[in-house]
Amino acid sequence: MSQRKSIHLDTYKHANPIPAASRIGNMLATGIITARDPVTSKIPVTLEEQCAVVFGHVKSIVEAAGGTTASILKLNVWMKDPSQRAAVNEQWLKMFPDEHSRPARQTMRADLEGGQLVQCDFLAVIG
Repeated sequence: MSQRKSIHLDTYKHANPIPAASRIGNMLATGIITARDPVTSKIPVTLEEQCAVVFGHVKSIVEAAGGTTASILKLNVWMKDPSQRAAVNEQWLKMFPDEHSRPARQTMRADLEGGQLVQCDFLAVIG
């Protein structure tokens, strides 16, 4: 029997046959998290809207795996234009308001497709 457990959500699904996240023991790793609506497959138009949806998916995924946003150790962010980090920071500060308890974060430029302006993934330690 595998130690690995796939995390699936009705509110966030990949187009490819992969789970939203995978957990082994207390470690949780996600695949790429986009702002795509799982029902309509649409991506919001603005960066601000996309960031809000992406961070909402982050919260849903970590909670579905049995953790909380306090379990997140590192968040990687890919942006079409990293100079526009203010929209990411707005959601970041809402999710992680305590400056003494925030995960590590790295933001990188990426050639995103289909109107996507931001994506992320994260690593969490649960329990």
